[in-house]
Amino acid sequence: MTAVAPVSDQFGRGDAAARRHGRTLDIWSDRAFRALALGAGLSVLAILALIAIVTTKQSWPVFRQEGFGFITSSKWDPAHDKFGALAFIYGTVIASLIGIVLAVPMSLGIALFTTELAPRRWRKPVVYVVDLLAAIPSVVYGLWALAVFKTPAQHAYQHVADTIGKVPGIGRLFGGQASGASFFTAGIVLAVMITPIVTAISREVLATVAQDDKNAALAMGATRWEMLRVAVFPRARSGLVGAVMLGLGRALGETIAVALVIGSSHQITSHLFKPGDTMAAVIAHEWGEGQAIRSISRR
Repeated sequence: MTAVAPVSDQFGRGDAAARRHGRTLDIWSDRAFRALALGAGLSVLAILALIAIVTTKQSWPVFRQEGFGFITSSKWDPAHDKFGALAFIYGTVIASLIGIVLAVPMSLGIALFTTELAPRRWRKPVVYVVDLLAAIPSVVYGLWALAVFKTPAQHAYQHVADTIGKVPGIGRLFGGQASGASFFTAGIVLAVMITPIVTAISREVLATVAQDDKNAALAMGATRWEMLRVAVFPRARSGLVGAVMLGLGRALGETIAVALVIGSSHQITSHLFKPGDTMAAVIAHEWGEGQAIRSISRR
């Protein structure tokens, strides 16, 4: 007679086969996920490479004609094929730095308030208001600054220029005749626009710090500021830097809002209350349809 394996042995072999099949599926699924994640990461590099190739190809004629004079010369005269972008590069950097200097402290303050200090019933309303600012189109900020903020800002700038603008050294930044359409106005508009972005990301980064680490610092006798300095900021530093970089990227690329309030003047000056221009704004101004923007911003 043929020996029949016990029922327990049959079930044991079946369970082992099922486990081997499950492990095989886990291995293949893990490899598939790894390949998918690798492809996603490489796609970002590929997109950046394509952007660099296309922009270099499209901009190569001006570098072939102007050479490094394109970024070292401030003479801009398209009618005579003179393209010096230094004034626009300067204006872009100055307006963006003003926006960052004004927005980052405010954004970090709001983020710390909503995560560490605000009562629970206040947190959601404050977060909703800040997030609502991010949903407003940039052209609305520009039109608001042009129609409402520009004239009062000019009076305030002139008052500053007539007081501290006469102090040696400071006068190079704030002295002279002030204009409502200026680097500083553009910087203020940029600060208002990037504050919601920096605040939202900073708030999420600060919220990832473990509450146990905060409680441990407080239990050791640290004040609230010392707790933030020792337990929160070191763990959130990279995320906060990323938030600032995203805000800076938004400021560098903003077009219409800046084009409406910066004054459209091709000049390099240390006076922050003088008109200027940025790379993105001059692109909008030089279009045929952009002449309307130029005329509106100069009113």
